[in-house]
Amino acid sequence: MESFWGSMQIELLDRRYWTTRAELANAMFEWIEAFYNPVRRHSGLGYRSPVEFERLHTAAQPAA
Repeated sequence: MESFWGSMQIELLDRRYWTTRAELANAMFEWIEAFYNPVRRHSGLGYRSPVEFERLHTAAQPAA
């Protein structure tokens, strides 16, 4: 979890000044849902992004 918060701090929070809490909350949500979860590489997935891993997994399954 510390790695997650450290990444968010470096990649999002330290890059600009936030004028409202709502603006910050929206930016955090967007960063998590649009970048961190689907795009960022994870060691548990063989250093692939979840989107890439899912694409490989579904392409390998035969059609039903």
